[in-house]
Amino acid sequence: MAEHGAVTRNVRWRRIAPPIVGLAVLVLIIAWLAGSFEKKIAPGRDEVERRLAPGTALDITHEVTKPTIDEVIGTLKAANRTLVSSRVLATIESIEVAAGEQVRRGDVLVRLDDRELRARLDQAQQSVASARAVGVESKRAYSRSKPLFDKNVLSRSELDRAESAFRVAQAKQLQAEQAVREAEVMLSYATVAAPKSGRIVDRLAEPGDVARPGVPLLVLYDAASLRLEAPVPERLAVRMKPGDRLTVYVDATDTEIEATIDEIVPQADTPSRSFLVKVSLPRSESLYEGMFGRLRIPAGERRHLCIDERAVHRVGQLEFVDVVRDDDTLERRYVKIGRAGDDGRVEVLGGLAAGERVVVGKATDETAG
Repeated sequence: MAEHGAVTRNVRWRRIAPPIVGLAVLVLIIAWLAGSFEKKIAPGRDEVERRLAPGTALDITHEVTKPTIDEVIGTLKAANRTLVSSRVLATIESIEVAAGEQVRRGDVLVRLDDRELRARLDQAQQSVASARAVGVESKRAYSRSKPLFDKNVLSRSELDRAESAFRVAQAKQLQAEQAVREAEVMLSYATVAAPKSGRIVDRLAEPGDVARPGVPLLVLYDAASLRLEAPVPERLAVRMKPGDRLTVYVDATDTEIEATIDEIVPQADTPSRSFLVKVSLPRSESLYEGMFGRLRIPAGERRHLCIDERAVHRVGQLEFVDVVRDDDTLERRYVKIGRAGDDGRVEVLGGLAAGERVVVGKATDETAG
């Protein structure tokens, strides 16, 4: 029995030994990969002393007060925008202009098929000729009736009938002449002319299309009436009034333009809490409707720190400066930079205090021995 028990224990050990050995090996491998058998470096900070080299250029962080300009995004739109359409129903024969062309008042823009209108004019003219012939004949009859009435050859009623026929013939002649004038006007509508000078910005029809009264064929705007329309926050809009002069920056042309407030819509947009402000722009051949522009609005003054732009070093998206301590040692410090000025200085939003000295350019390190 003892011998049998020993055999059973050996069998069990042979079964569980490989997994135990494998697990132990796996633990050792994980420990080795984690650096458990490497020499540890105690946590802490190794300071390398950097000192200011003689003759190094320095700048002092100082506080300045500058006017604040807020930018509001807007779009160029024409104050005078005209939809050109036909007054008659007719087929378009030709369109004489293309989008982007400059036209003058009275220039022909569209020609319509005028055959039907000419036929109406010819019919009206023939009606005039017929009415005139009837008028001449009735006038002669009336002229002959008067002497006969004076001689008591004709009765009064016969004279009245002759006079009435003459008057009716005159009225019909005037009516026919009026119809001719109307037909002439309708014929003139077959040629669509520019109602004012301006630029064609859109072409909505092509030759062969049917022009219908009131349906736009072309879009025309006056380039001298361009305005920038921008939603201005109410905190700024309440201090503005028509006639104030502002500056508009147009990104596409990289130009600043002097503008005048033309209109302030007296109703705030509820979701954005803003008022629509329209500023008129001077005429320019380089500006077009729909362009993107920035309305620059004075928003008071603000105080901020600034340093020489050459003191700022950049590594990727990080910005830092070398600050000189009181003992002339250097400290590399991360800062947050704002807007750049025209005088070679930049705004400091964080990381520095007023009066601190910074190194301009590249600092020379001196490591203490």
